[in-house]
Amino acid sequence: MIKSMTGYGKSNLSVNNREYQVEIKSVNHRYLDVSVKMPRAISYLEEEVKKTIMKQIKRGKVDVFITFENNSVEGREIKINTEIAGLYIKELKKLAEKENILANIEVTEISKYPDVLSIQNDQDDELIKNELIEVTQQASQKLASMRSIEGEKMAQDLLQRLAQVQQKVKEISEQSTGLIEDYVVKLKGRIQEMLPNQEIDQARLAQETVIFADKCSIEEEITRLNSHIEQFKSLLHSEEAIGKKLDFLIQEMNRETNTIGSKANNLEITNGVIDIKTQIENIREQIQNIE
Repeated sequence: MIKSMTGYGKSNLSVNNREYQVEIKSVNHRYLDVSVKMPRAISYLEEEVKKTIMKQIKRGKVDVFITFENNSVEGREIKINTEIAGLYIKELKKLAEKENILANIEVTEISKYPDVLSIQNDQDDELIKNELIEVTQQASQKLASMRSIEGEKMAQDLLQRLAQVQQKVKEISEQSTGLIEDYVVKLKGRIQEMLPNQEIDQARLAQETVIFADKCSIEEEITRLNSHIEQFKSLLHSEEAIGKKLDFLIQEMNRETNTIGSKANNLEITNGVIDIKTQIENIREQIQNIE
């Protein structure tokens, strides 16, 4: 079934004191636009995140928010800069001798001085990549699921509206069948009123009838409109991204309806056209949020 472009998905993953959270929000958009906000420490994985999301999402404005905390001791090592520490000790001893004070230098105190201790983090980039992709896939699937549920509700609403449009088209088609007969009767009546004592020229009457029939015939428009409706209904069951196709079809349906309205020479047909255009506009608004 069709998918909405509006949705939300969130997932968390905790592995060996590495904490991941991926939050994805999407709204309607003309194309697919994925924006990712993530910590600088793993920013090199931004394209991998986008590729993972694009496997699930084909259209929409997608905002991704990622948090990552690495409290794992894996790959971490404490380094002591003995040269810097020795310089601190040397200068402290000089100060003690100059000021004639007792030099009681503790190792723990030296370790607190700048650049004496450092933590080297040789993290496993491939491991972090795989874990981030895993949690991103989970969030993407939740987003896609929500979009599918929303899309199913939209499809049901669209099918109901299309059924109403089809019913109106059927009524208009039935009403149009008697237009020519009514025109002939009215034309004969007007001729008899204007020329009561003259015989009606049947050849001229037939010619006028043909001209009128050609001008007011809506058979082709009715056929094309019904064809567009069937195509629309068929697309609602597609697994592909169909938003743009539906937008094109609704434009064509509107064009055929306008043509019927311009040819209409009957109040009931005109009212039916108004009802169809109202439903088409409602459908147009709905499909703006379809992937």
